[in-house]
Amino acid sequence: MTPRKDTTDFESVERQLRALERGADEGEIELGRGRQLHVSSLSKPYFQEAGITKGGLMRYYTRVAPALLPELEGRALVLKRYPDGVQGPMFFQQNAGEHVPDEVRTATLDTVELGAKPRIIGGDLLTLLYTVQLGAIEVHPWLSRVNDVDSSDRCLIDLDPGDDVPFGTVAMLAKDVARIADECGLRTAIKTSGASGIHIVLPLAPRTTYETSTALAMHLAEAVVALHPDVATVERSVKARPKGSIYVDALQNARGKSMAAPYSVRARVSASVSAPLRERELTSRLRIDAFTVRSMPGRLARAGDLWADAIATRPTARMIDRAMAALDDAASAPSPTTARTARRTAGGRNAGSTTRRRGRNV
Repeated sequence: MTPRKDTTDFESVERQLRALERGADEGEIELGRGRQLHVSSLSKPYFQEAGITKGGLMRYYTRVAPALLPELEGRALVLKRYPDGVQGPMFFQQNAGEHVPDEVRTATLDTVELGAKPRIIGGDLLTLLYTVQLGAIEVHPWLSRVNDVDSSDRCLIDLDPGDDVPFGTVAMLAKDVARIADECGLRTAIKTSGASGIHIVLPLAPRTTYETSTALAMHLAEAVVALHPDVATVERSVKARPKGSIYVDALQNARGKSMAAPYSVRARVSASVSAPLRERELTSRLRIDAFTVRSMPGRLARAGDLWADAIATRPTARMIDRAMAALDDAASAPSPTTARTARRTAGGRNAGSTTRRRGRNV
């Protein structure tokens, strides 16, 4: 499908939404070029504790749209619908459904289970607000675009902590993940998941297969576990994971998989947001709930679009191959813990230091 540049007057839409919520609570909003969208129940509480209504959520997405929409451009959206807000039930919607307004962007894509089905495609504000009208609080785009659905342009590492792991510990591990990738010549974009973890995303070379994306993620995950065996794990079973560990999830890189978009709100009572981060913000003091519907627009205005800057540079296929070879070497090197044990056993301080450098130098 051919991308259509969104020329919407975002400030005008925000004013219209506010006026409708204060008045009739429903009506048509004008999005330019004769396009309209019917919205309703704008005063319905979507985050009761945070005091955010359905209309407030729409206004938030309108305000951050200049940064968010480019990330959604040409990507199928997976809808997690909360018609009664975060306090109510949730259900998934994969297909576009019936009675979709003509102006909402859709495309027919093949699915393994159901065959060819129409999907909602992100990239403009009208389509985004339509999903919120349906009750979609979060924004989950695919890791590929519709013009090349069998190739991924994003590789996702999801740091998923156990319940007893402080978020500051996750942040410090994320810093090491980014450092390892950087030493292998790969760029990373980092953001809070908005839920409990941190996402590290690597831009990929054009025409990268999902098999390569998954392999890259696994190589990086295994290198991280080799460096921090006392904290990180690639054990999929929750019950089998060591207490106090962080699951380095590399298995979300497959066709049809999605991730919470940068600037996406998450369905938590605090109305937290998946927030792009500078690497220097990865400290033990970092907190998930510092980034919310109320605080993110101001942060975006002050800091600029950190995500676009981080994700812009894509590697070549050769760079990815070299990185995987380096990561494979790192994963097979003794961990710092093993090095300390060997040093005590052999009584050789210098030998232990050499081993430790090998474990960290990727």
